[in-house]
Amino acid sequence: MELFPKILEAVNHNYWARDRQLQACASLSPEQFLRTVGGSFPSLRDTFAHMVAVERFWLERWRGKSPKALLPVHLFPTLESVAEQWAAVERDFREYLAGLDEKALASHLTYTNTQGEEWSYPLWQMIYHLLNHQSYHRGQVATLLRLLGAQPPHVDFLVAQDMGFRFSK
Repeated sequence: MELFPKILEAVNHNYWARDRQLQACASLSPEQFLRTVGGSFPSLRDTFAHMVAVERFWLERWRGKSPKALLPVHLFPTLESVAEQWAAVERDFREYLAGLDEKALASHLTYTNTQGEEWSYPLWQMIYHLLNHQSYHRGQVATLLRLLGAQPPHVDFLVAQDMGFRFSK
């Protein structure tokens, strides 16, 4: 089985789910978006800022760099700034993916983590790890939306299939 089409399908789902959650946040006031609610990160803004920063972080690792820290949350003052910066990361991620093939996905990449430790994994596992990370935080976003009185959208993969959305291109 070829990995690349499945990885691309998972990436497409990741951004479809992101867009649905960002849309749901549009009904919130700026104060609600920034309000400390609790969880892994204090607010919706902080949770989304983390998600954007982590995508950029992993992309830099795949490009051969070993960043020392995530982008700071103050770079994401509004929902619009989150959406803009995330769209830029998505463009870079998709550009990176376009240059890959099955051999590249199977190859090991090595990086140094923020504690100075060196790690090596097949690229496909790192991408899978990132997508799993994003799914975990989407669950937190759903909870934060509920706590703020908003209705979180359904973002599950099979729900999307039932809605007629196809992630394979």
